Amino acid sequence: MTRVVIAPDKFKGSLTAVEAAEAIAHGVRDALPEAEVSSCPVADGGEGTLDVLVAAGGHLVELPVRGPLDDTVDARYVTLDGTAYIESARACGIEFVDPSPEVALAAHTWGVGELLAHALDNGARRLVLTVGGTASTDGGAGMLAALGAGVFDAFGAPVGLGGGTLGRVALAELGPVRERLGSVEVAVATDVTNPLLGPRGAAAVFGPQKGAGPREVEQLDESLSRWAQALRSAGSPDVSDLPGAGAGGGVAAGAIAGLGASVESGFQLIAGLTGVAGAIEHADLVITGEGSLDEQSLDGKAPAGIAARAREHAVPLMVLAGRIQLDQSQLTGLGVVGSAALIDHAPSLDHARAHAAELLRERAGELVRAWAHS
Repeated sequence: MTRVVIAPDKFKGSLTAVEAAEAIAHGVRDALPEAEVSSCPVADGGEGTLDVLVAAGGHLVELPVRGPLDDTVDARYVTLDGTAYIESARACGIEFVDPSPEVALAAHTWGVGELLAHALDNGARRLVLTVGGTASTDGGAGMLAALGAGVFDAFGAPVGLGGGTLGRVALAELGPVRERLGSVEVAVATDVTNPLLGPRGAAAVFGPQKGAGPREVEQLDESLSRWAQALRSAGSPDVSDLPGAGAGGGVAAGAIAGLGASVESGFQLIAGLTGVAGAIEHADLVITGEGSLDEQSLDGKAPAGIAARAREHAVPLMVLAGRIQLDQSQLTGLGVVGSAALIDHAPSLDHARAHAAELLRERAGELVRAWAHS
């Protein structure tokens, strides 16, 4: 019997990873009715992680929190075996704002702190914070303030929320946060390696996506530098150049310095929970994919992680994506034996997005039939 493992990430704007896996599974069964199909939707710690965790048996907790620009948003997190998984973007995601220079300076992470506080109050023994897709560049200052930290200027007055205000920061009081955490362990799940500051830092690399122009990028980088100094003065480690500290607009830096968080690979963490690694070891074929397979996919994203596992066990790999922007040599380097982009089989991008499940099923069936008869 042919054993097929289906392990896609989300198709952003169209399907969750769970929905994509279901559509691909239908296509596999159309082509190979007797196949043993294992659906293992994956995520890399960014948007869509909670959907994958729920599919793995997690419990969804929903509550309103303060959004990135103070309007209340309906947020959620997942608990599984005593660990609370907090997705930063559910509280301060970029989807809650219209990016602009003003938004880039004003957006904050207070709501992320509210989610962490709720999980602590309800008995979480470990916290895992995923940090992708935020609207904020505040270094996690809002998150820490929501947990009781003081963020003060040189006169002892609170500096307010948003990355733009941190240009006035002189002092961070972290004692209340550490007391609240007690013995609870915290991990930041990310595969981003950007530092907090500089040309590869949170402001320079991710700020423009949030509406920051050159002037705002410079202001935010300076603000984050002052914030890092305040954290050092409070007895925290220096997060300025730490790989991964720039993730989520620097919310990773705030978690590392203020919550004592360790940094873990988002993909590795989620893959461990879903059992995909073990499934691939015994598979005859693996199918992965995401909305856009491009250069960024090669840098720690979930499909690259799946490809590495498949190569490790010499299992053929297929890739399905909304669009594929890698050339054949790059695909071959990943170990891909068959691929299809939905946009190549649709009259328009809008059509591909609207009919993604149907197109995935069709393309999966075609690829698997061709592979089975090769």
